[in-house]
Amino acid sequence: MNPKVDFFFSKAEKWQKELEKLRMIVLDCDLTEELKWGVPCYTFEKNNIVLIHAFKEYCALLFFKGALLKDSKHILIQQTENVQAARQIRFTNVAEIVKKEKALKAYIYEAIEVEEAGLKVSFKETKEFSMPEEFQKKLDKTPALKKAFYALTPGRQRGYLLYFSQAKQSKTRESRIEKYIPQILKGEGLND
Repeated sequence: MNPKVDFFFSKAEKWQKELEKLRMIVLDCDLTEELKWGVPCYTFEKNNIVLIHAFKEYCALLFFKGALLKDSKHILIQQTENVQAARQIRFTNVAEIVKKEKALKAYIYEAIEVEEAGLKVSFKETKEFSMPEEFQKKLDKTPALKKAFYALTPGRQRGYLLYFSQAKQSKTRESRIEKYIPQILKGEGLND
């Protein structure tokens, strides 16, 4: 147990028993406990394997390379269609966790094997993500913006494309694009 991570479990207003049980299971698999992104993250030889997080409706174990796991029990969930590598196992009570404890450990050990083997998730190319029409028009009209956008890392490009595309109305997409043009021109990502 890493004392730096204790606060996450003590501050949990919801899912406290479930989170503690998940912690015990993961720690029993000889992983190193760290605090990353404000949540408990468990690593093997400094590589991220799994993290514990909580949401309003559930708490979960998130496997960083879950897409590469066999999922023989069919319990892994892809959070959204845009999540490419990670997969979750969700819980709403301690009894579910206890019932799946053996399977959870098997999945964790499989995730460690995936990491030891050096397996990588094949990510979609940025060009495979849809380009909002409003953003394409801006890029066509503003060469400096186009140059700056394509100079960004693929991950930053995807971040913008996903964020802009999520808006249902054209007006909202245009507003989002306008707001982030200065950041794109500075070479920064959505959350920099």
